Amino acid sequence: MRRVLTSALLAFSFASLTACAPKEEAREKEVRHVEAVVVKAEPLSETISTTGEISARVQSDLSFRTSGRITERLVDVGDRVKAGQVLARIDAEEQKADLEVALASLLSDEAQLTEAQQAFDRQERLFATGVTTRAALDEARETLLRARATVEAAQADVDTANDTLGQADLEADAAGIITARSAEVGQVAQAAELIFTLAHDGPRDAVLEADESSLLGRELEDNVEVRVLTGGEPLKAKVREISPTIDTTTGTIRIKLALEDAADVRLGSAVVATVSYKPVTTIELPWSAMASAAGQPAVWTIDPKTRAVSIRPVTVLAYGAERFFVQSGLTEGEVVVSNGTKFLSEGEVVAFEEAIQ
Repeated sequence: MRRVLTSALLAFSFASLTACAPKEEAREKEVRHVEAVVVKAEPLSETISTTGEISARVQSDLSFRTSGRITERLVDVGDRVKAGQVLARIDAEEQKADLEVALASLLSDEAQLTEAQQAFDRQERLFATGVTTRAALDEARETLLRARATVEAAQADVDTANDTLGQADLEADAAGIITARSAEVGQVAQAAELIFTLAHDGPRDAVLEADESSLLGRELEDNVEVRVLTGGEPLKAKVREISPTIDTTTGTIRIKLALEDAADVRLGSAVVATVSYKPVTTIELPWSAMASAAGQPAVWTIDPKTRAVSIRPVTVLAYGAERFFVQSGLTEGEVVVSNGTKFLSEGEVVAFEEAIQ
């Protein structure tokens, strides 16, 4: 009786568990619908504009080559000067005293040279008659040579003192315009201390400070259009120099443009320069196609036969408004997911309309 009751209970329990178990239904995963485009390589040519100012191509920092108190300042900022024109003077009393000392030393050394020459001539005549010895003649010759060397050194000192006296006048090394001044009358100027900055007459440059990102991996066309903000006809220019270093304070790169026919443009005038990048072959894709693989830019590509997707790392050349430009990583004719990249997984089969060409 117990065996029968036990069997009945087990059968009832099994039936209850079977009735309570959820029914598993095999459901196929829904195919995700995405939008796609066919990759097409096209030449890209863009322009950038940035501001700058007009600058002289050649500028000189002028300074005295000797120290002294400034007694005269003959020009000011904005003055036009000629080559060799005196711009400032320092007190030359010390230099004059040095020159007088050098001249006195030269006169003394010349007197000793004359005496040594006479002594040598006398010893030479005596040696010819056999009255004196070879040793005495040699000693007189050596004294004469030393006297000549001393005179030459004294003459060099006089020339140096004369040159130093001439350095009391600060002269312009070329014709141009004074653009900066950093000294006043009464100030003691040290040797090589900046006194004036002179912008030489001649060619003019437009100096720009371009954002670092605008030059990364891109080359600029040689021809540039420059406009002065105060008006006038645009100026033609060519890229003359691109700085190899980045200004760490501003993150910009200095670019110098050689201007044509800009002799009448005022120094310091604000300008806007428009330059084009050299055309490069690239692939344009919408922002929605952007994905990421290991933190690097990537896109999802579709195998047209199996409709399976796979992630593809790419190199981005530039970013634009609602678009980006792929430099490498894709080939023309491939199909790329342009919208619906979220939650895709490697090898997943997708459905898409006929890819937009």
